[in-house]
Amino acid sequence: MKLVIYPAVEDARLVKITDAAESMTVVNCADEETAIQEIADANALFGRLTPPMLAAATQLRWVQSPTASLEHYIFPELAKHPCTLTNMRGLYSDVIADHVLGYILCFARNLHLYLRQQMRAEWSQVGGGAGSTTTNFIAGPGTVSGMDRAHLHISDCTMGVVGVGAIGREIVRRGLAFGMRVVGVDPIQTEGPEGMYGLWPMDRLDELLGMSDFVVVAAPHTPETEGLFQRDRFKAMLRTAYFINIGRGAIVSLNDLVSALDTGTIAGAALDVFEIEPLPTDHPLWKQENVILTPHVAACSVHIAERHLEVVVENVRHFVRGEPLINVADKEKWF
Repeated sequence: MKLVIYPAVEDARLVKITDAAESMTVVNCADEETAIQEIADANALFGRLTPPMLAAATQLRWVQSPTASLEHYIFPELAKHPCTLTNMRGLYSDVIADHVLGYILCFARNLHLYLRQQMRAEWSQVGGGAGSTTTNFIAGPGTVSGMDRAHLHISDCTMGVVGVGAIGREIVRRGLAFGMRVVGVDPIQTEGPEGMYGLWPMDRLDELLGMSDFVVVAAPHTPETEGLFQRDRFKAMLRTAYFINIGRGAIVSLNDLVSALDTGTIAGAALDVFEIEPLPTDHPLWKQENVILTPHVAACSVHIAERHLEVVVENVRHFVRGEPLINVADKEKWF
């Protein structure tokens, strides 16, 4: 048997992959021309697969994508090919879930607004009005103030998660840990983490939107999710709700999101992924005070590289021994 790696990996990773391959030949290809030659009689590939490489392959049975997302990886010939495709899903779940909870905490406690005020040396409590001050120590907090109402109590809130796969499940768990009511929709999953209010099919998405204080998109980019969030979806949300996207930029129409923010259809938004990346410097989202933008960094962590190698090594071992592979993807659905 033979495994082709392209692009080439550094020596430290190559040693571990070669050890896992046992008697299987491993070829580390530095350029596509070499990869096309070597893949002709290869049984497996780790890394990038191009149409010319696939056309040259005669014995290819397994392809390991180096990424979790597959919308940029799969092409028509690969979708039709009988080889098994595995991806890197599950590596980033806890990291991205932490990022989402960071967004939620910012919105709930108005940290996104206070950070902007800090840059202006402005002392002003959200919800207090001009010249407002906190409750004094003599009277005490005897009544609920405008400032109290402007700062959300997280355990009073409902979080709706769109896509309850590996990442979505970790987001659900964190929401539950904060005492939130959590509901989700998913086209495949029917059972979520214990404590969820409900996990529903996708045809109940609008119902989820109408009850959620925070709507979190954790779905992959697929033919079914592309353009899922447009004007009508935002209209289905609560006017007090916040929209969060850490899934894929193609799922959300930025023009319709901007319109929803401008008209007060929703209260705010936090985005880590965008239809166009980098987001153009003149895009109106940059100037929205009720918006948090991060530059596609939700998956950043010092632990990802180690996890990535572990998936490759484990799947190489499984392939050599004829055992079931992990993270098998549906090439037609892109996940």
